[in-house]
Amino acid sequence: MQKPILIAVTGEPHPEIRHSRDSAGDFGDWIAAGLGPSAPHRCLDARTGPVLPDPADIAGVVVTGSHAMVSERAAWSERLGQWLNACVEAEVPVLGICYGHQLLAHALGGRVDDHPAGLEIGTRSIELTPAARQDPLFSALPDSFPAQLVHRQSALELPPGATRLAYNAHEPHQAFRIGKCAWGVQFHPEFSAAAMQAYLDRLTPASGAAAHPTPEAAGLLARFAVLALSRM
Repeated sequence: MQKPILIAVTGEPHPEIRHSRDSAGDFGDWIAAGLGPSAPHRCLDARTGPVLPDPADIAGVVVTGSHAMVSERAAWSERLGQWLNACVEAEVPVLGICYGHQLLAHALGGRVDDHPAGLEIGTRSIELTPAARQDPLFSALPDSFPAQLVHRQSALELPPGATRLAYNAHEPHQAFRIGKCAWGVQFHPEFSAAAMQAYLDRLTPASGAAAHPTPEAAGLLARFAVLALSRM
C-alpha cells in the first residue's frame, strides 16, 4: 500500500476567500490539487489533531501557511516543529510553505520574527541562487520566476547547515533546503492568481495591484510529490 503525503494544516484563508467562486477551498485543498490527482494524500489539522503520525508511515509532508505567527510559540506549533525535526532526521521529505517555511527554520535552529521591511504581498519575482542549480526540487526552475507572496514574518536567520536556494529584493530567504530532502519556501506555490488577488483586495485595497499566474512556482508541488513518492 502506497504511503500518503501528509498535508499538515496550520491555518485557512479568510472566509470570503475560501467561499469565493474563483478561489474556493482551504489551503489543504489548494495544496492537494497542486500535488496532482495521482498523489495519495491526507490532511491533518495540526492545531487540533491529537497525534501526529510516525514519520515512517508517510511518504512526505507539506506544511501549509497560516495567519498565525511562528513567534507566538503556540503549543501546537512548537509540537509540530519538534515533529518536523524528527521528519528531517528520518529523511522524510518535507515542504514548508510560508508559515511552514518559517516553522521549519525555527524548529531546526534558525530565527523567525517580523520582517524589518513589513508586509510583502503580491506577485513578485523570485531569483535562484547558484546552489539551486544542483537542488533536486529547484533545478528545473528558471533563474527568475514569478510567485505569490503574503507574509509579515520571515526566517531572519536560516538554520545552521541550511542551503539558501532563492531570494528577492525584499526577502533574502525565499527558499532553503536543510538535510537531504526538507525544503522551506516563503512564497505560495498553491495560490492561484484569483486567490492572490483576493488577498491583495483585502489587505491592500488602495494599491490597485494586480495578481498574475505563477506556473513555474506552482509546479514545485507536483515535483515535490514525485520526489516524495519515488523515495518509497
